[in-house]
Amino acid sequence: MKLNCDLGESFGSWSMGLDEQVMPHIDQANIACGFHAGDPLVMQKTLELAKAHHVTVGAHPGYPDLVGFGRRSMNCSTDEIIALVTYQVAAIDGVAKSLGLELEYVKPHGALYNDMMVNKNVREAILNALSKYHKPLKLMLQATPQIEQHKTEAKTFGIDILSEAFADRCYADDGKLLSRSKVGAVHNKDMMLAQVKQLKEQGCVTTVNGNVLVLNADSLCVHGDNIEGVQAIEAIRELIG
Repeated sequence: MKLNCDLGESFGSWSMGLDEQVMPHIDQANIACGFHAGDPLVMQKTLELAKAHHVTVGAHPGYPDLVGFGRRSMNCSTDEIIALVTYQVAAIDGVAKSLGLELEYVKPHGALYNDMMVNKNVREAILNALSKYHKPLKLMLQATPQIEQHKTEAKTFGIDILSEAFADRCYADDGKLLSRSKVGAVHNKDMMLAQVKQLKEQGCVTTVNGNVLVLNADSLCVHGDNIEGVQAIEAIRELIG
């Protein structure tokens, strides 16, 4: 199982995340493309950092919502979603090429990711955008009990899926992440490591109500926006090898 992390989310003089401390421990970097966070210089520096540590790079597009950090859903049409995803993917792909890197996948950010997981129209708009792109790119989405359905859906667009689980989030019984507004939605370090160990050894997680949920995950999402998070990533790296 690989480790992925959302990076490159600083903007101008505003700093977000501990990218330099995180990058040595991960396999895949989901890099912001300027709509929810990031800017041209941040994007370039993050790609350079990924290249130095031999980390695979993916686009991390979001809704055009810098003020809300892309965490607010927007009522965009299908054409708008196709356009905003294409625009952001093309931007980071171009910068990556200038550095001798190949963009390999796309993982939507925040509200766009959440909308993709629950709204077939949004999901198909994103798949449509990737199917029209000039080179094949995989789509990273959440591993849920519907993952095989999502893979079949993506195949109709000629797109391969990367499925991800979450190290630090508690799961609801339906396979979705427990809302951050609820107690226990985010695991502490001990619970996080226990969940990672369960995923690695048994391929499942224990939900908020104690049920066992089987997850077929290619990658594990970790977050390193504080020093405790970075330390947790180092421990997770040791745990999964």
